[in-house]
Amino acid sequence: MNVQNVLEAEELNMKGFLDVEIDPSLDLFAEIEKLKKEKNAVILAHYYQEPDIQDIADYVGDSLGLAQKAAATDADIIVFAGVHFMAETAKILNPNKKVLLPDLKAGCSLSDSCPPPLFKAFKDKHPDHIVISYINCSAGIKALSDIICTSSNAQAIVESLPKDQKIIFAPDKNLGGYINKQTGRNMLLWNGACMVHEIFSREKMVKLKERHPHAKIVAHPECEESVLEVADFIGSTTQILKFTETDPCQCFIVATETGILHKMQQTNPGKTFIAAPPDNSCACNDCPHMKRNTLEKVYICMKYELPEVTMVEDLRLAAKKPIQRMLDLSKELNIGG
Repeated sequence: MNVQNVLEAEELNMKGFLDVEIDPSLDLFAEIEKLKKEKNAVILAHYYQEPDIQDIADYVGDSLGLAQKAAATDADIIVFAGVHFMAETAKILNPNKKVLLPDLKAGCSLSDSCPPPLFKAFKDKHPDHIVISYINCSAGIKALSDIICTSSNAQAIVESLPKDQKIIFAPDKNLGGYINKQTGRNMLLWNGACMVHEIFSREKMVKLKERHPHAKIVAHPECEESVLEVADFIGSTTQILKFTETDPCQCFIVATETGILHKMQQTNPGKTFIAAPPDNSCACNDCPHMKRNTLEKVYICMKYELPEVTMVEDLRLAAKKPIQRMLDLSKELNIGG
């Protein structure tokens, strides 16, 4: 490794991204499009990314749609504008492609709430249970799982299993509790949660609804049960987006990360969307991890092809099995992202 590579490695370790100066006169949209063509690269972005990144992406979606696109792409380079576990999933499915993440420190509070060694000990206590893990988890947790699911397909995957099958559901207790309620199952839940979806205030939401009596509340199943109880519709980000497109209501209170509002406003220019209030005065309904990515970081990571997501092959193969099972089941059950 030369001196330059050592410096880059140290910077990535400290900052999570290459801190390179950019000519302020550059048209980053045009430059990124040029790099896409030159390098046969594709940009996959989650709905929670900032608007500029969504607008430059080749595909914007939720975790299921992104996994499906990652599995199908013929690009040489995948730029994943999302968080670390999403880029890991793309690498698991594409071992021979270069997977880039604009900021390696774009993590996930939900993924962090389920450390693999602790989860393995928990799993070992229940050898008669199979493990269904929400895709918002590390490769280490995926490797300990039997099936991966997303919020789009979790209910259908659980219902595809025999009713007497004992199940551990990880890492999101709120999504797991919601699926238990919808299916009548009694899955054993790991005690994990998303910091963004746990912060919504039922009391403030009810007061907001009083000011907008004709609005409908739409919520992600990662929200706490008290919030889901007042929602008019509960679903994944893609399901929420489709609901707001097809429902005749003209005003929606949205209880999920605020990044989705950009796509909602694009597809429904005549409708009003209000971000559901958090339980304090901070902007906690913005995911700080998702928002670490910027258009500048996307450009830099494409130009220098860093930071790159890599993985030990044994871990990749173990993590791929439950993801592939999810993709196969989703295809069999005709569930798209």
